[in-house]
Amino acid sequence: MFSKKANTIFKEVIKTYHVVDKVNQPFANPYDKNSDLIAHLLYRKCWIDTVQWHYEDIIRDPQIDPVAALTLKRQIDSSNQDRTDMVEYIDSYFLEKYQDVKPDENATINTESPAWAIDRLSILALKIYHMQEEASRSDASEAHQKSCRAKLDILLEQRVDLSSAIDQLLQDIASGDKYMKVYKQMKMYNDDELNPVLRKQK
Repeated sequence: MFSKKANTIFKEVIKTYHVVDKVNQPFANPYDKNSDLIAHLLYRKCWIDTVQWHYEDIIRDPQIDPVAALTLKRQIDSSNQDRTDMVEYIDSYFLEKYQDVKPDENATINTESPAWAIDRLSILALKIYHMQEEASRSDASEAHQKSCRAKLDILLEQRVDLSSAIDQLLQDIASGDKYMKVYKQMKMYNDDELNPVLRKQK
């Protein structure tokens, strides 16, 4: 099943990141795009999500220097754009994979594309990793650990459900019961023609 491969790669990414545990550490993709494109894309996607997760931790420091915070905000914006681009690359992979499938006349469209569901699965992997950390923190109270274990159980159940839903969606697309229709993200705040503040700077 596709979700098993995705979840395995996401765990690999998160484990690798936390060896160094620095947002500015070098990135190396172990999956060659020519031999396993989807693995290459999934690894890159989860790495972006993992770095951004830690950006979001850092910027919430109430003692952060304002200049550093502004720089970090720019990095978060850039990371968000990378994340969106990777989702579109993954959807392009599936569009090509299923391009010869003729949808059934009663085929329906899903509320989200496969890649946006995979995006949620990647974020969920990060939630599970960090909730597991909190549930086993030796310096945390027993009440804190108990609360986090309960949340972790829910997150693990959510991963099972989301994984199953993604696999079903891909199966439905492959069989023609569902069809893909992808809309490119039309972000406006980074565009100097669409953002009125940036437009005034031209």
